[in-house]
Amino acid sequence: MNIVTFCDIDKSLIDSKNTVEVFGQNHSGEGNVVILDINSIFDYEENKADACASDFISIAIIDDESDYDAFKNFGIDAWIKRKDLAKINEIIDLAQQRL
Repeated sequence: MNIVTFCDIDKSLIDSKNTVEVFGQNHSGEGNVVILDINSIFDYEENKADACASDFISIAIIDDESDYDAFKNFGIDAWIKRKDLAKINEIIDLAQQRL
């Protein structure tokens, strides 16, 4: 899977079988999975067409319930709490099955 992050995330959390790109640094424009947080939601909205493949899954990292409320109007596919980021590969694996 080609993963594009719009936010700062520890790339070592993501299985090495995936390619991780950072939007604005080295993205190919073919992201299958996008990872974003509340601070990068507008960058994501403005640039998702340039960063993502035609079919992609978006994963939002939330810090508290107010983040969820903010994201719900942006068509986010999945959410993960920042404290649970060690489990992000489970969501990525589910995304791969969905795609």
